Amino acid sequence: MMEKVPFVIRTMAREEVDLAIEWAAQEGWNPGLNDAANYYAADPNGFLIGLLGDEPIATISAIRYDASFGFIGFYIVKPEYRGQGYGIQIWQTALDYLEGCNIALDGVVAQQDNYKKSGFQLAYRNIRYEGVGGGRHETDPLIVPLSALSVAQIQTYEQDFFPAPRPQFLQTWLSQPSAQVYGVLKDGQLGGYGVIRACRSGYKIGPLYADTPEMAGQLFRALKATVSEHDAIYLDVPEVNAEAVALAEREQMTVSFETARMYTQIEPELPLHRIYGVTSFEIG
Repeated sequence: MMEKVPFVIRTMAREEVDLAIEWAAQEGWNPGLNDAANYYAADPNGFLIGLLGDEPIATISAIRYDASFGFIGFYIVKPEYRGQGYGIQIWQTALDYLEGCNIALDGVVAQQDNYKKSGFQLAYRNIRYEGVGGGRHETDPLIVPLSALSVAQIQTYEQDFFPAPRPQFLQTWLSQPSAQVYGVLKDGQLGGYGVIRACRSGYKIGPLYADTPEMAGQLFRALKATVSEHDAIYLDVPEVNAEAVALAEREQMTVSFETARMYTQIEPELPLHRIYGVTSFEIG
């Protein structure tokens, strides 16, 4: 009788995060070119891999930002091993790692009912809009590049927009290769900022935060103008922000994807009316 091959779940080494990124690309999630390094900086202990013998067959990320908030992503089982109980094992290990936290995720439509069974509740939908880059960005003294800002300024500004501090991630995110960062100033103070980064296909804008719809539009157009009119661009918008939806539609972007933002506890009080673009569906 053949001995059953053991299924082992352990923390990923940094280079194994590249595998999770590759699987995400195969699923059509279009990760950024530098996402492995960016995401690993958020929580080096938060990436799990499931191996059947020596073969990697499952991944998940469980980013513990602090004692109160965590985010789940990269929940992928190789297609030939789905439906055999491996996914629920690595899922439960991720939940155990985040015990005590309010846990969030962006769930694809097909999995939302399963997430509800684990105690996740729907907060709102995020909609991915697709468009093209290019356009003229007229010089505006209120739109400034990252070089004119300090990381500390941006970290202070971002505190309103995320349920927990994430300084290590933000430092890496802002300095990643193949990305542009712009801020908009209001009375000499930061009134919004946005990042555009290169992905497997085209570019994603995220986050895009702004105090007013006008500032959001200024930032969007500045970021869009950094890439070619032949390049696809993507913006992940909280559907509950009507001004963000209007911005995407005004820019002639079309809906290509949606997720459900879900939480295990009460939805955090975030200024969704100032969030025009989500940073990441994978880690929040």
